[in-house]
Amino acid sequence: MDLRYEAFCFADRRFYDLQSSTESDLPGDDYSRELPPLPAGWVQAERNVWRHLHPRGVQLPKQGWKVHVSAGLDNAGKVLKATYDYCTERRIPFKYLRTASIVLARNSKYAPREGSGKLITIYPQSTEELQSIVTELAALLDGEHGAYILSDLRYGKGPLYVRYGGFSEQWLEVDGQQVLAIEGPDGELVPDKRKPVFSVPDWIELPEFLAPHLAERNAGDPDKFPYQIRSSLHFSNGGGVYLATRKSDGKEVVLKEARPHAGLDREGRDAVARLEREYEILTRLAGVEGVPEVYDRFTEWEHLFVAMEFVPGRSLGQWLGHNYPLTHKEVTDEQLAEYRPRALALIDRIEALMTRVHERGVVFGDLHTLNILVDDDDGVSLIDFELSSTIDDLHRPTLGAPGFQAPQDRDGFEIDEYPLAALKLWIFLPLNAVLELSPAKLGQHLHVIQQRFGLTDSYCQSIADVLTPRVDPPSDPAFTAFDDPEPDWTVVRKEIATAILHSATPQRQDRLFPGDIEQFEVGGAGFGFGAAGVLHALDVAGEGRFPEHEDWLIDALRRDPPKQPGFFVGAHGIAHVLENFGHHDIASEIVESYAALLPSTQDHGLSAGLSGIGLNLLHFADTRHDDGYAAQAEALADRLAKQLADVPPPGDKAKAGLMHGWSGPALFFLRMFEHTEERRWLRLSEQALERDLAETMVALDGSLQVRDGTFRSLPYVGIGGAGIALVLTEFAAVAPDRPCVEKLPGLLSGCTGEFVIQPAFTLGRAGLMATLAHANRHAPDDQLERSVQRHLTALGWHAVRYGGGLAFPGVQLRRLSMDLNTGGAGVLLAIASTVDDRPPLPFLGRTQTPVLQDR
Repeated sequence: MDLRYEAFCFADRRFYDLQSSTESDLPGDDYSRELPPLPAGWVQAERNVWRHLHPRGVQLPKQGWKVHVSAGLDNAGKVLKATYDYCTERRIPFKYLRTASIVLARNSKYAPREGSGKLITIYPQSTEELQSIVTELAALLDGEHGAYILSDLRYGKGPLYVRYGGFSEQWLEVDGQQVLAIEGPDGELVPDKRKPVFSVPDWIELPEFLAPHLAERNAGDPDKFPYQIRSSLHFSNGGGVYLATRKSDGKEVVLKEARPHAGLDREGRDAVARLEREYEILTRLAGVEGVPEVYDRFTEWEHLFVAMEFVPGRSLGQWLGHNYPLTHKEVTDEQLAEYRPRALALIDRIEALMTRVHERGVVFGDLHTLNILVDDDDGVSLIDFELSSTIDDLHRPTLGAPGFQAPQDRDGFEIDEYPLAALKLWIFLPLNAVLELSPAKLGQHLHVIQQRFGLTDSYCQSIADVLTPRVDPPSDPAFTAFDDPEPDWTVVRKEIATAILHSATPQRQDRLFPGDIEQFEVGGAGFGFGAAGVLHALDVAGEGRFPEHEDWLIDALRRDPPKQPGFFVGAHGIAHVLENFGHHDIASEIVESYAALLPSTQDHGLSAGLSGIGLNLLHFADTRHDDGYAAQAEALADRLAKQLADVPPPGDKAKAGLMHGWSGPALFFLRMFEHTEERRWLRLSEQALERDLAETMVALDGSLQVRDGTFRSLPYVGIGGAGIALVLTEFAAVAPDRPCVEKLPGLLSGCTGEFVIQPAFTLGRAGLMATLAHANRHAPDDQLERSVQRHLTALGWHAVRYGGGLAFPGVQLRRLSMDLNTGGAGVLLAIASTVDDRPPLPFLGRTQTPVLQDR
């Protein structure tokens, strides 16, 4: 699970957003209210979560030693006021987090660990000034507290930390991603490492005055630590969970660590307070079957540690991944009948365990799929009691898993009864997070599980009785146009377009349509996560052109140009859309202005790399009948051919698929073959497809999917078998007798599973559906057609009413998304491709070269 998404859930209940992008609802939230006016000669600017303050005339270097100041929620205002006065009096540039809400979000349990604790960043102009700042500020801030900044070196015992890094933004491409960079000793850019561990670039010498502080950091005798850490099980901003051995007797334990002032919940309690509570609760539950025994509690390195019994088993979520029948390519009634009693028996065991916990007067408070372990005999245990409390001293949890946290109107043991009912639904249809976005979906989801698994009325009614909101029950109908026996797809497309257009925020400069969190990294104008892709989908689906939104896109391009040239995350995707919309001069300007970046672009993928750029150049060559663009495309294709010749073998982490694998270059080579009729490009296309096929495995259901680690397999478009299948389908139309084409049926069968956790195009159902429809157009097949129709109907499981239309949740189902890669625009494009025979994506859906026989 990508833990970054949690921090983007604080600002808005419907969309992923930066905390700074919405008006705060907390009184006095903005720290500027507590600060005096800026002195004359200062400039103030706001960028995302930060407020930058810079004295006129002060010229900073591009990089150097910076000072970070940490603080907690309770003392942030005091620490900021003291630092503000100090820096403004001495004309030292600095920035600070704008609001208390932002501080809470960046210090929450699942916020990125490398950024935790940072309230203020100060930019010294020299090593000498660095020494003065930390020496003098340490005295001013003596006794103040804050979370330990893991990426930095702590100065003394207070809230000051130092790190060498960039002052101004410089970017470098690494594995197809743009990362912040600094200049190396030869002037070349290298990554500005921002990991949760202190490090100094190889060519930089640690200032002498910091040496004692580094020695203090490294002090301590690890041999005196009473446990031997064997492996890490989990990390969060609040600390770690480790598998360890007790040195005194060799006993295997789970060791939990809590960092002070870090991992905050929404009431400001830190990880230490929660672990203290867990120790107390486990002590109270001693002897309860299914609850781990607690052994030890101690403090080391300012962190609290609790040792407890190691409980064998895998999480209920992992159990479902191995046993849930609807993910398989073909499901029989017998398989459903076998699954139902086993799932019901598990629920009964969990309910019995919760009864035993309640008999001790404990409210567990955090019942969800990761906190329930299932052993080989389907026995169950509970772990993670840090949100628990006693019935006579009840403390309502402010953290919780999406779809399982009890609403505010539940009290006492009802706080556990709610997630237990949610589990009864989840074990047959694991889409609970969607209910947080739309409680009205409950009726539809109950209908699905009753029809598919033959569940009794009383079972489904027991779920409805608990999960139906008591306050403001939903008035929206549970079912949508997707559920009609014969849906009117014109109506469905119009409803999706209506929701997309309703979500537009032309008054904002950072994004036009809400989407995935990646839009805050790569920009809100791009094809994959921004406005260009949304406008493309609306147009291709026949839902119209919107000049005012095209103007926003052009203005955004001028205001904040993309950081990279790639198609889905950079300039070429925007140029492609503007070219198709008739904005030819601007499209030309974009392509020409990013040509200088192409020699340094090494990524081969369609998303950020050379294949997406090359395909767009071929597109320009075709639309403009310009051989100059074709020559540029051929030069990139030659570079990719050299890369393909030296490509390393597959690694542990999956890359194969349309966005990041060699299927993107395979499509580019295929289009080069069509353009030139030179057979070498067809051979290269086959080699690129074979490279992606080398990363596939036979999945649990016998289909062919992309291997991700030892056991996990991926069927998706972005990374997965569907991405390979999209290109292989078009390759097969040209060279049907080549050996790689034999893999196509196995890849397509991996796209037919009835249940898909996300609706997205690149990471979910919409892309699988479009892949099957694309293949079915080339070679009609009744089984593929049935799977396509099943996907069309099941898209309704995610459809949420919004703005008079229908919207879809994005990655992790926490918030709605409108973008092409992860949200409504991608679903709209997939439906248009499936129902109206539109191209599923740019550069797909056209094979103009005659079929070649095997040779």
